[in-house]
Amino acid sequence: MKKVVTAFLLACTAVAVPMSVSMAQDAKLAPISDYVTSDVKPWLNDPAIIEAIKAQNVANANLGQADIDALDKKWRAEVDGSDHSMIDGVLGNALSKFLQEKKAASNGKISEIFVMDAKGLNVGQSDPTSDYWQGDEGKFQKSFGAGKEAVFVDEIEKDESTQTLQSQASVTISDDKGTPIGAITVGVNVDAL
Repeated sequence: MKKVVTAFLLACTAVAVPMSVSMAQDAKLAPISDYVTSDVKPWLNDPAIIEAIKAQNVANANLGQADIDALDKKWRAEVDGSDHSMIDGVLGNALSKFLQEKKAASNGKISEIFVMDAKGLNVGQSDPTSDYWQGDEGKFQKSFGAGKEAVFVDEIEKDESTQTLQSQASVTISDDKGTPIGAITVGVNVDAL
């Protein structure tokens, strides 16, 4: 009987530790999720976002993976190079201006914002990203890839491009019919919440 009780207690302890770690992590991410729900989601149906994604989805409808890889390679070369024509084109568009205004209005709570089309390619952004294609990353796969109304809040970490402790929260963006058309990733400055 003693062996059974001991084995039971050990099993309970082994199960309790991962659950506690998970609950602790969830508690750290809850304020980020709450912020996105209360302060970001209300403007995700703005025509500036919806129309820009729809237009890019039409423009990119026939792109294959080789085309996407070539665009991403060009973007990455521009990040480290002197020619920034592709990056400047995206940063200068109307959606990027809209996102820059949202970032500025957040009083430091948002460190970066970028919107992706249905293929995971950047449509607009508040700041340059290190790559153009997000489709191979969790931020896109766990938001747009998960369907309508999906929200993915990633681990808290130091972001090299913004030099802040942040979590990236990604949300599926849908059109007025509820069809997913793209996604947004918002870098939330954890210390500012």
